[in-house]
Amino acid sequence: MFGRRRFGELVERQLELFASDEASLLAEAGAADTAWTHADRCRSEELFGDYQLVADAVAERLLDVREAYASTLEGDVAGEYRAAFDRAARKRFRSFTGLLDG
Repeated sequence: MFGRRRFGELVERQLELFASDEASLLAEAGAADTAWTHADRCRSEELFGDYQLVADAVAERLLDVREAYASTLEGDVAGEYRAAFDRAARKRFRSFTGLLDG
């Protein structure tokens, strides 16, 4: 619980800024998700690949945000921050958190 409270407000601000800065990429991911889930069988595999590329880009950017700040912290504190970030990111961006390992 301590880690969540300690970094909760910071992480929420970071994720809000991420959502704002990456709004077009998140919209692209949403459109790609809709396209592949509503595609006929002939096109769904190709469109899923397109979605996966965009989803991976979102995931990489989330990881970059987390690691940019975590790199300024030491040891257990960095771990607490990563755990708080991962929890909040999974709540808000569940489809894009596959690269977060904490």
